[in-house]
Amino acid sequence: MKKYLLTLTTVLWLCAAFAQNDKYTNAMLPKIALLDSNNSVDEWKSLSNAFERIADAEKTKWEPYYYASFCMVTAGSRAMPTDGSMGDNTKISDPYADKAEQLLDKASALSKDNSEIYCVSKMIHSLRMRGNPMARYMTEGAKASEALEKAKKLNPYNPRVYILEGEDKYYTPEQYGGDKDEAKKLFEKAKDLFSIDKAITPTEPQWGQGLVWYFLSQYK
Repeated sequence: MKKYLLTLTTVLWLCAAFAQNDKYTNAMLPKIALLDSNNSVDEWKSLSNAFERIADAEKTKWEPYYYASFCMVTAGSRAMPTDGSMGDNTKISDPYADKAEQLLDKASALSKDNSEIYCVSKMIHSLRMRGNPMARYMTEGAKASEALEKAKKLNPYNPRVYILEGEDKYYTPEQYGGDKDEAKKLFEKAKDLFSIDKAITPTEPQWGQGLVWYFLSQYK
């Protein structure tokens, strides 16, 4: 009888655990599906807030904090001026970067040495640099490069590493090291890696294919 009760307790515990996991996955997937969309600044912020609420409720999952950070830094990038201004726009960039960094720190505390987390760290440092390129290139620019190299070292098969590297080559003027032909090679590498980049769970990062298609379409 005691053995039966122990077995029944184990089964009930497993059922509860699976149900909780299903609830988490069902909450995450509709939001993850929006990551390759052309969202507005406000939509990215709203999506970040939604992921943060899930993260705070779960407490032990790194992915929702990661996605919340990704969405916030993307919102910041979208909020930046598009006129090529090299002036001081830190009042725009830094609040987004600060919030994104806070969220990413929570993700990192739950998942050490994670290539995906270093990719978003690169994005945050790049956003800070864009806030004042002339003053921050040597500091935030260097930190962005270091984060991307760390991401590549941790997982050289991560397609998002090459998307971010390709974006830098694509948008940087030639006199400062930009090269659109080299960028194309990086986007093509990312495209190839997506064919073998199979997430173990449905909530792991898979974003970026839309960006690859967009950039490669610019060469046609």
